[in-house]
Amino acid sequence: MFFVFIAVQFLLALTAGASTDALISAVQNADDCPSCLALLGAFQEVAITGDDAFITEFTSLCIGLGAADPDVCTGLIAREGPILAHDLRSINTTGQTAEKLCDALLGMCVTHPVNPFTVPFPKPAPAHPKVFTSRGRAPFRVVHLSDVHIDRMYTIGAEANCTKSICCRDFADSPATPTVPAGPNGNSHCDSPVTLADSMLEEIESLNPIFSIFTGDVVEGATWIVDQAEVTSDLQDFNAEMASKLSAPIFPSLGNHDSAPVNAFARTTSNAVNNSQWVYDTQSAGWEQWINRTAASELRIISINTQFWYKQNYWLYDSDVLQPDPNGILAFIVEALQAAEDAGDRAWIIGHIPLGKEDTLVDQSNYYDQVLQRYKNTIAGQFFGHSHKDQFEIAYNQNYTEQTAENAVSVGLIGPALTPTSGNPAFKVYEIDPDTFEVMDASVMFTNISDPNFQIKPTWGLFYSARELYGPLVGLSPTEPLSPAFWHNLTEVFATNDTAFQMWNAFQSRDGAVIACDADCANTTICDMRAFRSENNCDTPSAGFALRKRAGEASHDSDECEGAGLSHILSRMVLSV
Repeated sequence: MFFVFIAVQFLLALTAGASTDALISAVQNADDCPSCLALLGAFQEVAITGDDAFITEFTSLCIGLGAADPDVCTGLIAREGPILAHDLRSINTTGQTAEKLCDALLGMCVTHPVNPFTVPFPKPAPAHPKVFTSRGRAPFRVVHLSDVHIDRMYTIGAEANCTKSICCRDFADSPATPTVPAGPNGNSHCDSPVTLADSMLEEIESLNPIFSIFTGDVVEGATWIVDQAEVTSDLQDFNAEMASKLSAPIFPSLGNHDSAPVNAFARTTSNAVNNSQWVYDTQSAGWEQWINRTAASELRIISINTQFWYKQNYWLYDSDVLQPDPNGILAFIVEALQAAEDAGDRAWIIGHIPLGKEDTLVDQSNYYDQVLQRYKNTIAGQFFGHSHKDQFEIAYNQNYTEQTAENAVSVGLIGPALTPTSGNPAFKVYEIDPDTFEVMDASVMFTNISDPNFQIKPTWGLFYSARELYGPLVGLSPTEPLSPAFWHNLTEVFATNDTAFQMWNAFQSRDGAVIACDADCANTTICDMRAFRSENNCDTPSAGFALRKRAGEASHDSDECEGAGLSHILSRMVLSV
């Protein structure tokens, strides 16, 4: 209680007034959905007076309650605060949009039904869909890299054990003598130095893939400092690196960190000054060298911007009018898949955020599933990143009521990250059937940051092959692909064989950041494996547990990618009182 008293007195001295009193009271009482809505109402009163007042009040609270270092509070709120203030001026703080905002910010008001919406399709599914049959030809190789998070201000010798979400930089408050000096090639408290990214690209080139896919997140996690100029430079630099080191084409997608402020992709209805068009312009120029190049005969690669379905994109909360398809992403996917079906082609979908994660809006995840069910014969593969972990999510037909191998219709393969913050740096290698474009094997390549030679030169090697390791557990025949049924059967093994499950649990982080997972955790994890629709996952926690995860007291997939943001600091503010 002594800390709380000092913090409140500090705030009252700094920004005396009724608005501060109301905000402190609202923060102190935020522990469920009604009190979270009341907190939004208190913040709305300040937002109405303007962005400057909102930023000042919010920053004072953040610093006074010790939610983050002062520079982090100041930088984050200066960047993201105006979007939140715009939201609060635009919505009813007791309506559904406000409830969704409470979910995004504090993990409260998380339970509400999916808003009914039927995705329109130009044609019904064909009565006799084309059958894609393997002729047993040799597979071709594809590499999947994700979440590189390259920190171009990484400083060798800087403090690697700092108080911020990302270290290994010379911050203004860095100690004169580091306790843990950053090595040349990375540290588990830091995002990737350029040397580590170059090492990975050189390893990929040595594997001679026919092409590669990249599922987003170039920019490092110092979100309180990142601005448009840095993001633009980071995106351009990594495009140039990939072009110079990879002789085969690479087909990329955008991540939530690939904008400034972080996660900020405005809807066309938002009338935003910063509408992220500069991101699209930057990547359009950078990706032009790969777009429209043939990846493989009769395979189309559809890259989507999943950030318009992401809870932490605060531009999604500035209207009380339901918008089922922000910026027409679903319509774009339908158009592309219909063209593939008409041509008798198969398609892959690549994007950053998997549709089954807790941080994906349940409405848009449900609508995407409608598209998936309609074009399940055309979609041969789906590939994502974001969680920083080596994972998978299975989609089922019959509205997920019968989760069996027979009803498994698709699977989303989630690539591990390069950044060492979530385990050993890694990427995936797929062996692809040239007739069906299904995955025949998925291998993880990694470099061990604990290796004594890592700081001299990272050594990459095979971590495991899914076919070799998991195939015998489910009785996979030599000619069968790693189909949705294969992955479901693997979850059945995990449910009864704890040794196999714990092996998989360690493999998520490539043995680099293993978190203990007991029986309850295993049940939740297996549920999540069977949930390519976010409404079906088992990650809906109590409000207090959600707060602790957002504040950094427990690991969470979305937190791995998000790092410090408004939800992080607001959760810490609530927990501190």
